[in-house]
Amino acid sequence: MIMVILDSTVLNVALPKFLQEFHSTLSVVQWTFTGYTLALSAVIPLAGWMIDRFGARRVFLATIVLFTAGSVLCAMAQTIEQLIIFRIVQGLGGGMVTPIGMAVIYRLAPPNKIGAVMGVLGIPILIAPAIGPVLSGWLIDYVSWQWIFLINLPIGVLAVVLGMKFLPVFPPGHAPKLDRWGMFLAPVAFSMLAFGLNEGGTDWTSSRTIIGLAIGIVALIGFIVVELRHKQPLLELRVFRSPDFTKGILLLWLVQIAMFGVLVLFPVYLQTVRGYSPMDTGLIMLAQAVGSIVFTPIGGRLFDKIGARPLALVGLTAVSSALFWLSQVSLDTELLILLIPLFLIGCGMGLIMMALNTHVLNSAPRRLISRVTSLTTAAQHVVTSFAVAGLTGFLAFRTNGGVANVPPENVASAYGDAFLITAILALIGLVLSFTLRKPRIDADSSAQEFQSQ
Repeated sequence: MIMVILDSTVLNVALPKFLQEFHSTLSVVQWTFTGYTLALSAVIPLAGWMIDRFGARRVFLATIVLFTAGSVLCAMAQTIEQLIIFRIVQGLGGGMVTPIGMAVIYRLAPPNKIGAVMGVLGIPILIAPAIGPVLSGWLIDYVSWQWIFLINLPIGVLAVVLGMKFLPVFPPGHAPKLDRWGMFLAPVAFSMLAFGLNEGGTDWTSSRTIIGLAIGIVALIGFIVVELRHKQPLLELRVFRSPDFTKGILLLWLVQIAMFGVLVLFPVYLQTVRGYSPMDTGLIMLAQAVGSIVFTPIGGRLFDKIGARPLALVGLTAVSSALFWLSQVSLDTELLILLIPLFLIGCGMGLIMMALNTHVLNSAPRRLISRVTSLTTAAQHVVTSFAVAGLTGFLAFRTNGGVANVPPENVASAYGDAFLITAILALIGLVLSFTLRKPRIDADSSAQEFQSQ
């Protein structure tokens, strides 16, 4: 799990290196991130069906092999197009590692120790974002960018060897009928919408933008119709009939956009505008990770006592204030002035993320929880992809496509405007937080209505 989550964070610091290495633009290079996250979201809903069809042990080991092979291919990429394709291969393998790994853990852990085991599984979520940028920066500065991918090879081989030796064979279950149309339409809809948003940042009237958005919208409408009519859909969209769930997940999406807007764009700003090395950039980004590590356990404990609304109000106040702070950055802004808002963002995210995820699950009908987790996880990856594609497209528009002769002051101002957009979205989330309420206990009874429809 650390290996998979790490590859969602190490690339943030590496994007400026790819700009130089492949002589490309940010709007193209960001697809090494967007393609990976879209691939993750495409296969996550298939995890349950794959376990039932082929058995957990076999699928788990196969996904690790695919992820490791994709990592090696990424290190061998000679063009930015090859790197994007190989990152998609990586994501197709990595997307199933976490959900299948958690399913295996649930089967193996003694009932009286599941809580303790799940606590251990939370470690990658905290550690990977902290060490990812620093590790990436060190490898780029002192080794080579290829090693941010090759480092997965020994870990993947070791995981497969240990898995073959120690994981028991779980018999396959009864696999329901596969939602083939949903499996086809979802990736088309999400990838084309992300492509259209990315191109639209440069020119909303271009044929690439219009065609991308048109295909994406048609595929999305078709996907929604198919999922609502299918008895066992790929993603359980009927749960959006719950107002509490809908408000909670909308708020979660706004938080995701704000968080990844900083995680992806700020390392690029530090290196391309401020001239920091990849290693220094990774160390600076630690401020955000430290804030999250400190406040995530606090947020988890407080949620049981006071619910999600107070935590969302306090957390989003900190996040929106910090993003407005970052929107005022200039070429001569002192380092300390950059570290403080990063730390505040980490603190706010630590309070919010666990509370909102738990609130969303509590808001769903209990009998649909197993399918809702796939929906929420996949949707968060998709929204992250949209956020990165849209913001990098906006940056390309503000900097005339990232051409070399744009004055540094204008580039710094463009990044400030991008952070201002995320700040406004976080502020909208703050307003939406006032509508949150504790989920009603009778959510379980409404499950029968959802399933019957």
